[in-house]
Amino acid sequence: MALLPILRFPDPRLHRKATPVDLVDDSVRRLIADMAETMYEAPGIGLAATQVDVHKRIIVIDVSEDKSKLLTFINPEILERSGEQVCEEGCLSVPGIYEKVSRSERVRVRALDPQGKSFTLEAEGLLAVCVQHEIDHLEGKVFVEHLSQLKQGRIRAKLAKQARITA
Repeated sequence: MALLPILRFPDPRLHRKATPVDLVDDSVRRLIADMAETMYEAPGIGLAATQVDVHKRIIVIDVSEDKSKLLTFINPEILERSGEQVCEEGCLSVPGIYEKVSRSERVRVRALDPQGKSFTLEAEGLLAVCVQHEIDHLEGKVFVEHLSQLKQGRIRAKLAKQARITA
């Protein structure tokens, strides 16, 4: 396994739409293992392949306290949404930035697992937020794009300042 570099907003590669995975094989499973290792090391609770500059429809999520419940979604699609919740979100591609975003409270998602088998999952609360956040990445959208233009401008300025300080 290997740690992968995470793209940082506003990198234009974060806006590329991911393509479906045609065949779930050992190379896809190796990518999933690398993504999980990268997510845990960051540390984070979700990571989309887009964030590591692989534009395939793959996400990994683990919202458990002890990092023992890794979920993998290949070619995920949301089948149903219900309710609404506002949660504070952060993102490994937008380090140090946390903002409130409105999302569906519950989602039903269909995807493939690492063996290529189809499954459906009902998610609510934090898991539902995470699924929607990561699927947004696959669509080329970063969570800050749910915010006002003013807030987006402030976030860009803050990130640019951080980049200058660490450079």
